[in-house]
Amino acid sequence: QLQLVESGGGSVQAGGSLRLSCVASVASGYCMGWVRQAPGKEREGIATVSGSGGTTDYADSVKGRFTISRDNAKNTLYLQMNNLKPEDTAMYYCAAGGLCRSDRLRDFRYWGQGTQVTVSS
Repeated sequence: QLQLVESGGGSVQAGGSLRLSCVASVASGYCMGWVRQAPGKEREGIATVSGSGGTTDYADSVKGRFTISRDNAKNTLYLQMNNLKPEDTAMYYCAAGGLCRSDRLRDFRYWGQGTQVTVSS
Protein backbone atom coordinates (compact mmCIF):
# COMPACT_ATOMS: atom_id res chain seq x y z
CA GLN A 1 0.00 0.00 0.00
CA LEU A 2 1.48 3.30 -1.10
CA GLN A 3 1.26 6.09 1.46
CA LEU A 4 1.68 9.75 0.60
CA VAL A 5 2.48 12.60 2.99
CA GLU A 6 2.31 16.23 1.90
CA SER A 7 4.05 19.22 3.46
CA GLY A 8 4.94 22.79 2.64
CA GLY A 9 1.59 24.50 2.79
CA GLY A 10 1.07 27.77 4.56
CA SER A 11 -0.13 31.35 4.29
CA VAL A 12 1.32 33.77 1.77
CA GLN A 13 0.41 37.08 0.20
CA ALA A 14 -0.66 37.36 -3.41
CA GLY A 15 2.33 37.27 -5.73
CA GLY A 16 4.31 35.09 -3.36
CA SER A 17 5.62 31.56 -3.74
CA LEU A 18 5.37 28.23 -1.98
CA ARG A 19 6.86 24.81 -2.60
CA LEU A 20 4.84 21.74 -1.71
CA SER A 21 6.41 18.32 -1.18
CA CYS A 22 4.92 14.86 -1.11
CA VAL A 23 6.91 11.91 0.18
CA ALA A 24 5.89 8.42 -0.90
CA SER A 25 6.37 5.45 1.43
CA VAL A 26 7.87 3.29 -1.32
CA ALA A 27 9.38 3.80 -4.72
CA SER A 28 7.00 3.41 -7.62
CA GLY A 29 6.80 4.20 -11.28
CA TYR A 30 3.33 5.61 -10.91
CA CYS A 31 2.25 8.81 -12.52
CA MET A 32 1.84 11.34 -9.70
CA GLY A 33 0.07 14.62 -9.44
CA TRP A 34 -1.50 17.38 -7.41
CA VAL A 35 -5.18 18.06 -6.84
CA ARG A 36 -6.70 20.97 -4.96
CA GLN A 37 -10.07 21.59 -3.38
CA ALA A 38 -11.35 24.96 -2.30
CA PRO A 39 -14.23 25.24 0.21
CA GLY A 40 -17.53 24.56 -1.50
CA LYS A 41 -15.90 23.54 -4.77
CA GLU A 42 -15.10 20.26 -6.49
CA ARG A 43 -11.62 18.84 -6.53
CA GLU A 44 -9.52 20.22 -9.39
CA GLY A 45 -6.64 18.27 -10.90
CA ILE A 46 -3.87 20.77 -11.54
CA ALA A 47 -0.70 18.92 -12.57
CA THR A 48 0.70 15.48 -13.31
CA VAL A 49 4.18 14.10 -13.93
CA SER A 50 5.06 10.76 -15.46
CA GLY A 51 6.96 8.07 -13.62
CA SER A 52 10.24 9.08 -15.22
CA GLY A 53 9.57 12.77 -14.66
CA GLY A 54 9.90 13.46 -18.34
CA THR A 55 6.29 14.33 -19.15
CA THR A 56 4.12 16.86 -17.38
CA ASP A 57 0.60 18.15 -17.82
CA TYR A 58 -1.06 21.20 -16.29
CA ALA A 59 -4.51 22.61 -15.91
CA ASP A 60 -4.96 25.96 -17.64
CA SER A 61 -5.58 27.64 -14.28
CA VAL A 62 -1.98 27.06 -13.17
CA LYS A 63 -0.04 26.81 -16.43
CA GLY A 64 2.95 29.14 -16.45
CA ARG A 65 2.84 29.69 -12.67
CA PHE A 66 3.18 26.21 -11.18
CA THR A 67 5.86 23.59 -11.88
CA ILE A 68 5.57 19.92 -10.98
CA SER A 69 8.63 17.73 -10.59
CA ARG A 70 9.76 14.56 -8.87
CA ASP A 71 12.96 13.17 -7.39
CA ASN A 72 12.69 9.41 -7.65
CA ALA A 73 15.85 8.90 -5.61
CA LYS A 74 14.02 10.53 -2.68
CA ASN A 75 10.51 9.20 -3.49
CA THR A 76 9.39 12.82 -3.44
CA LEU A 77 7.02 14.85 -5.58
CA TYR A 78 7.16 18.66 -5.66
CA LEU A 79 4.94 21.52 -6.70
CA GLN A 80 6.61 24.91 -7.06
CA MET A 81 3.93 27.59 -6.97
CA ASN A 82 4.82 31.11 -8.08
CA ASN A 83 2.78 34.27 -8.51
CA LEU A 84 0.12 32.90 -6.18
CA LYS A 85 -3.37 34.36 -6.34
CA PRO A 86 -6.19 34.40 -3.76
CA GLU A 87 -8.10 31.95 -5.97
CA ASP A 88 -5.28 29.42 -5.40
CA THR A 89 -6.43 29.10 -1.79
CA ALA A 90 -7.33 25.45 -1.24
CA MET A 91 -6.35 22.17 0.33
CA TYR A 92 -3.71 20.59 -1.89
CA TYR A 93 -3.52 16.81 -2.21
CA CYS A 94 -0.86 14.56 -3.65
CA ALA A 95 -2.10 11.58 -5.68
CA ALA A 96 -0.55 8.61 -7.45
CA GLY A 97 -1.55 5.82 -9.78
CA GLY A 98 -3.69 6.68 -12.75
CA LEU A 99 -3.84 7.94 -16.30
CA CYS A 100 -1.23 10.67 -16.55
CA ARG A 101 -3.42 13.65 -17.35
CA SER A 102 -4.33 16.51 -15.04
CA ASP A 103 -8.04 16.11 -15.91
CA ARG A 104 -7.96 12.46 -14.77
CA LEU A 105 -6.44 13.05 -11.33
CA ARG A 106 -9.73 12.51 -9.51
CA ASP A 107 -9.57 8.83 -10.55
CA PHE A 108 -6.12 8.23 -9.07
CA ARG A 109 -5.73 5.29 -6.70
CA TYR A 110 -3.61 6.67 -3.86
CA TRP A 111 -4.10 9.93 -1.95
CA GLY A 112 -2.38 11.93 0.76
CA GLN A 113 -4.13 13.79 3.58
CA GLY A 114 -3.55 17.23 2.13
CA THR A 115 -1.79 20.47 3.03
CA GLN A 116 -3.53 23.85 3.25
CA VAL A 117 -2.49 26.80 1.10
CA THR A 118 -3.95 30.21 1.88
CA VAL A 119 -3.25 33.24 -0.31
CA SER A 120 -4.29 36.67 0.93
CA SER A 121 -4.81 39.73 -1.24
